Amino acid sequence: MRGVVKVVIDLRMVRGPLHGIARYALELARRIPPLEPGWQFVGLTGPDGVPGDLGELAPRIPLVKCSTDFLSPLEQPVLAAALAKQGPDLFHATSFSLPSLWPGPLVATLHDANHLALPESRSRTRTAYYRLVVGPRARRAKALITVSEFSRAEVSRHLELPPERLQVIANGVDTSFRVPPESELEDFRARRGLPAQYFGAIGSLKPHKNLGVLRPVATSLPAPLVLLAGRGARRALGFDESIIELSPLTDADLVRFYAGAMGVLVPSYYEGFGLPALEAMACGGHVIAADAGAHREVVGSAGLLVPAHDPNAWRGACQLLFRDAELRQSLAAAGVARAARFSWDDCAQKTLQVYRRALGLS
Repeated sequence: MRGVVKVVIDLRMVRGPLHGIARYALELARRIPPLEPGWQFVGLTGPDGVPGDLGELAPRIPLVKCSTDFLSPLEQPVLAAALAKQGPDLFHATSFSLPSLWPGPLVATLHDANHLALPESRSRTRTAYYRLVVGPRARRAKALITVSEFSRAEVSRHLELPPERLQVIANGVDTSFRVPPESELEDFRARRGLPAQYFGAIGSLKPHKNLGVLRPVATSLPAPLVLLAGRGARRALGFDESIIELSPLTDADLVRFYAGAMGVLVPSYYEGFGLPALEAMACGGHVIAADAGAHREVVGSAGLLVPAHDPNAWRGACQLLFRDAELRQSLAAAGVARAARFSWDDCAQKTLQVYRRALGLS
């Protein structure tokens, strides 16, 4: 190994509105390099680079472009060429795209196995990709990371990997997700035209995000339902036109959305980690989450866990929160305390130790 260690961190999935895996990659890219100032870190982006509105998450390391998109048909040869040109001592594949044609030292983070575990997420192409690329390359990786015990069990089972090959390193929550003053909440509600009391539901159009479970009861909740699921989600999911829909929010307004809600509903029935629930708890939000996946690990007793597919259970939990101020106060305090146990700095430090072991330096 040369004198200066060079690590390439995969940022190719950072495009458009941020999702949990993109945030994970960006948080590592900004927090690991200061921990090893003698090493050289490079971010590998897609052909268009990274969005220009990332704020504090904008990478401060050199960026190089891969000339084809993430998970595109020509990805593998182009990715191999890009890595050969960079010549890193280590490549961290921060998502599901692993370099099958590049033989160098690899650390891979496998967040979940939903494309194999869920019939509604499967396709012949994606299943073949996991079987022919992800599984075989993961077996040859220097180290494998996942984000929860739930995901360790799922990835191990569906990719036929020994569970001990996967180290669990939990995601974190940034300190910008905190309990805001009431004046910020009032301003946010006024700017967004929201009522003083509302239930916020967060997710996307993906089937496993399960927002449709709320459709039968949305108009009978004790406070209006506000959807945060991307533009057009209300119509695409068949919700009544009276349901409020928000366009994507900045992180600052996301904090206010969480904190201002009577309850934050996270109905996803398959989550490798469940970052929205954690962020909501950090903001003092009262979380109602599906009793499924990693929500049991992340939310625990700091929120209400309800059967994922029972609309009446979701309505009942909302009614309980609405009428019980002491419960809301208790969940807010428990959520903040629980979220404080999950830190991106801790995630970065543990990930750096994985790099060191993969390179034979510890």
